[in-house]
Amino acid sequence: MSEITAERGQPAGAGPGEELKRSITGRLLFFYVLGDVLGSGIYVLIGAVAGAIGGAFWMAFAVGVAIATITGLAYAELVTKYPQAAGAALYVNKAFGNKALTFLVTVTFLSASFAAAGSLATGFSSYFAEVWDLPPALLIGVVFILLLAVVNFIGITESVVANMLMTFVEIAGLLLIMVIGIVYVARGSADFGTLVQFEADGNPIFALVAGVALAFFAMTGFENAANVAEETINPSKTFPRALVGGMIAAGVIYVIVAVTAALTVPTKTLADSDAALLEVVKEGILPVPVGVMSMIFAVIAMVAITNTTLVAVVTQSRILYGMAREDVVPGFFARIHASRRSPWVALVFAAAVVVGLLLVGAALNRARVGVDVVERLSLVTVVLTLAIYVMVILSCLRLGDQDNHDESFRASRPLLHLGIVGNLVLLVYVVVDDPFALVWCAGLLALGGALYLAEYFFGRPEPDQLADREA
Repeated sequence: MSEITAERGQPAGAGPGEELKRSITGRLLFFYVLGDVLGSGIYVLIGAVAGAIGGAFWMAFAVGVAIATITGLAYAELVTKYPQAAGAALYVNKAFGNKALTFLVTVTFLSASFAAAGSLATGFSSYFAEVWDLPPALLIGVVFILLLAVVNFIGITESVVANMLMTFVEIAGLLLIMVIGIVYVARGSADFGTLVQFEADGNPIFALVAGVALAFFAMTGFENAANVAEETINPSKTFPRALVGGMIAAGVIYVIVAVTAALTVPTKTLADSDAALLEVVKEGILPVPVGVMSMIFAVIAMVAITNTTLVAVVTQSRILYGMAREDVVPGFFARIHASRRSPWVALVFAAAVVVGLLLVGAALNRARVGVDVVERLSLVTVVLTLAIYVMVILSCLRLGDQDNHDESFRASRPLLHLGIVGNLVLLVYVVVDDPFALVWCAGLLALGGALYLAEYFFGRPEPDQLADREA
């Protein structure tokens, strides 16, 4: 990783021709963050969150976005110092200078992306069944992942264009739910007492923590914005406002959607549904035939899930490609297709890992273990992501007095300490409540370790890597 100068975080030794073009304005960055956070987590997991808490499950989304926003402040400070496309791995490397720790953070992020894609693919199958219930859910999930890998293989430009178009569709779906809520309240049918009901067994505080742990899956994604810092105009000013503003806007939308679901549909119905937001549409509150509305919303939800999963698949292949270029994993992951210019080996491997997770979940279900694949993989994603967030905040605190300049953003230290506590509380709760999640985490991390060992003992540079070194 490049050394950083104190002047605007420019990579040392980088000439004008070696820099990425700064073309992303503050407004564009705001919508990039908003679209990233408004992913498909709420389409997939809102039923599970409702089941964990009761009618007050909207609070889980409010608390979750608050903790995530505090974490975002750490990213905002670090980006203004080091506006490079490297994210958490760069910050940890700067703060601790430990290659093993940096590698662990990178593999953890990759593993979280694998788990998220598996959870989303299963959620896609649930909504697909509303349109056509004949194909087996496992087959739909597998085909879904393979098709997204093909889109990535065709080219990154096509992937980005598809991502932009699908963002508008997923926002439209959430706006539809909000309109249903407004109409329902305007009719005078809403029982607002539902919003403070804790129906789960045990202490309401523990129920809320359980709900936040699940809802946190919907808050992840904002960290991807750090990877476009090098292409942002005046990141020291625009990035903090765009990041925090985008997350707050997303949080408001999530809370309104959750409130609408709680008011219009019985909590048990939401908890028992594999496509919980669709239950809101099926209530027939809008003057449109329920069958038509259900079909339209199912398609919208599938587009939203496709959007988020597409970003995950892009991220997976690029991480593997970058690690191969650094001789961390076997060099064949750096192979680029001659005509499509896509990292095809990394794409194939990433798709195989996600499909493997789906197959393992299906096998456990057949063995009557009773694994909810969506919930299981989302919890694995949360565990790994929370660990990364703690490391990013610690890195921010450690680098507090380094590489500052006149336009550096400085996050509130009390809030950062509160963020560490919040992330750790959620992390400990998830691990204690579901220790088997650690087995899945360990399996994904072990896969990364196995690739590292394979490169260490048997790796040889690819021909293009040798050419680069000789040049």
